[in-house]
Amino acid sequence: MQPTVAPVAALIEEFAKLPGIGPKTAQRLTFFILRSPADQARRLAEAITRVKESIIQCSTCFNITETDPCAICSNPQRDRGAICVVEEPLDVLALEKTGVFKGLYHVLHGALSPVEGIGPRDLRIDELVARVRERAGSDDAVREVILATNPNYEGDYTVAYIAPLLAQQDMKVTRLARGLPIGGDLEYADEGTLGRALEGRREV
Repeated sequence: MQPTVAPVAALIEEFAKLPGIGPKTAQRLTFFILRSPADQARRLAEAITRVKESIIQCSTCFNITETDPCAICSNPQRDRGAICVVEEPLDVLALEKTGVFKGLYHVLHGALSPVEGIGPRDLRIDELVARVRERAGSDDAVREVILATNPNYEGDYTVAYIAPLLAQQDMKVTRLARGLPIGGDLEYADEGTLGRALEGRREV
């Protein structure tokens, strides 16, 4: 059997490292690129390079952005008294599609998971608490923090850790309603389900 050419094998190996991409899919993607025009492959390579070079984290909410602060944090039309806490930047995209939430966000970049060795210092939890405390007593003090973590063990554990840290502040701490499937991820939920979950949130 003829061995795979080294550049092809290398590309298959890199594709296979992506989440949700198995060996067969990695091979199909590689051979799709081989059959594609050179300029299409070049645009893909340039897009990957550009996203790594130009995308940063907002210093306020830690969402991904090209400018600091991000477009949501700098938008004067947003409700500054409400902060929705999510695990990943993809969750912000999912919630924005619902058109229901008009406040600000805070991205933790993960969830607490003792099994995987992910502790509070690995997430943006301290920054969330500091953000709320800094605005306490001001005109734009936070009235509500919505803990919109994924409805699974790690998400529940993260809520259980964060809620007491915010309990002493003069505001509501709520959680998304359980219209979301247990064990699911926000990014895969449809807009209607997410919208109802936001509207039916409950106090923690």
